[in-house]
Amino acid sequence: MRTSPATTEQSVRAEDRARIRRGLLYCLGVFVAMRVGLTLVALIGTGLLEALPPVSAPGWAAPPADPGWHVLVTAWERFDGLWFLSIASNGYVDGNGSAAFFPGYPLLIRAVSPVLGGHPLAAALLVSNVSAFGSMVVLYFLSASELDEGAARRTVVYLAVFPTAFFLLAPYSEAPFLLLALVSLWAARRRRWAIAGLAAAGASATRSIGALLFIPLVAEAIGQRRESGEPPGAKLAWSALALAGATGYALFWQALSGDSLAPLHQQATWQRGLLFPTETVVRATAEAWRFPGLYPGGYHLLDWIIVVPALAAGVWVARHTRLAFGLYTWLSLLVPLSFAFGPRPFMSMPRFLVVVFPLLWAFAAWAPKRRGIHEAVVASFAGLQVLMLVLFVNWYFVF
Repeated sequence: MRTSPATTEQSVRAEDRARIRRGLLYCLGVFVAMRVGLTLVALIGTGLLEALPPVSAPGWAAPPADPGWHVLVTAWERFDGLWFLSIASNGYVDGNGSAAFFPGYPLLIRAVSPVLGGHPLAAALLVSNVSAFGSMVVLYFLSASELDEGAARRTVVYLAVFPTAFFLLAPYSEAPFLLLALVSLWAARRRRWAIAGLAAAGASATRSIGALLFIPLVAEAIGQRRESGEPPGAKLAWSALALAGATGYALFWQALSGDSLAPLHQQATWQRGLLFPTETVVRATAEAWRFPGLYPGGYHLLDWIIVVPALAAGVWVARHTRLAFGLYTWLSLLVPLSFAFGPRPFMSMPRFLVVVFPLLWAFAAWAPKRRGIHEAVVASFAGLQVLMLVLFVNWYFVF
């Protein structure tokens, strides 16, 4: 008996709905487990070490690392998070270093805060957590289409246990940036270029490196031209929106201070300088294996243990994924490697890696090749994340 086209179409739609529901439930389960697990680590870990002195940001006092139930909220209020909260509450001030923090995330905090009774920290945590869950969902479906559903499930788990994934739940811009970058590249792969361009504009308003999404989007537009013969003009125009957020921010500073490059000039506050990427890697390696103990050598070694495997994964991404994903990965790696903090060359690199999602595909692809690899990746990532989070909540220099 032959199946009618209508019956076949209904079957396909039902299968699609089941696949979407399955993916959403899986991501929700992983997110809840991550949220609960990291909350417990923060609660137990605060006060587990002798905390370092808190470091306030202009206009926002830092909370002490005192144990107690308040830790459920205040443990995430550390380092750059204070800057975002200050900007969301008080705006930018010329010359105090705030220009280095792009406005996308503070604007979201300011928009949500009135809904929560005027509490910026609560708004920041809500924005970050919703963005983190949204990132898992988009990452799942993008990974399923680029690899397969099994790899998608592994990729979402690896994101949740990645050594610096706790920054996705903290008042940092990583989670909204990751969501916007994922939406942009997901939409471009599906030829929904208006969405791709708008999401890229949001990403470049959230972090400076978001402007570089222009390059992988252009590569994808040209790749689609070669595959289908479609004219790339409109796609390239939408790709150019990736520059809009950063351009608008530069114009804001031109109007405020007469210096459109203030976001770059004020990076000097963090004492980063130009280095050739390979020199950064060589210096970081030498420092990682030179000193014993937690300070200063322990930071160098911890950075190195996270960054070097990521660089190896980046080689796999360049060889085995679409050009747009390879460009996104290596631009995200080379920029911080080129602007390094001399005394600690890999400083903040572990945090920057959490948004470089194609790196996770390398681990997801390696996992089925030999028994135990998946479990080893999860255990090593999770163990490092627990260590990093305990250091973070006690004001050690994990930022």
